[in-house]
Amino acid sequence: MAVSNYARSIPDIFVDAVNQFTSLVRKETQLARTEMSEKLTELAVGLGLLVGGSVLLIPALVILLQAAVAALVDAKIAMVWATLIVGGAALVLGLVLLAVGIWRLAKPKIPARSLREPWMNCGSG
Repeated sequence: MAVSNYARSIPDIFVDAVNQFTSLVRKETQLARTEMSEKLTELAVGLGLLVGGSVLLIPALVILLQAAVAALVDAKIAMVWATLIVGGAALVLGLVLLAVGIWRLAKPKIPARSLREPWMNCGSG
């Protein structure tokens, strides 16, 4: 291992350390911004697809629910009861899906790489 003959004063070393720390903070801030931008883009695309799919599926769902009511009526169940059965089943399923969706959106979206990497790279130069 070669020993360099480069003598530096303590203020020079301190200034270099502050400059490197400042550079690290800038880079990590930029990484966090990039990650948040990626997450927001993913969220926006997902929400757009959700809205588009919902708009197309709602008429199909109404038709299928009407067909289920008609099938129950054909099976000799009164129209009132058939409507209540199908409507109640749709309500329960809708509430379950709504609860799962709210739970998934409520999970924190933390930029994992930018929070983890600075501590892993502290010793590298």
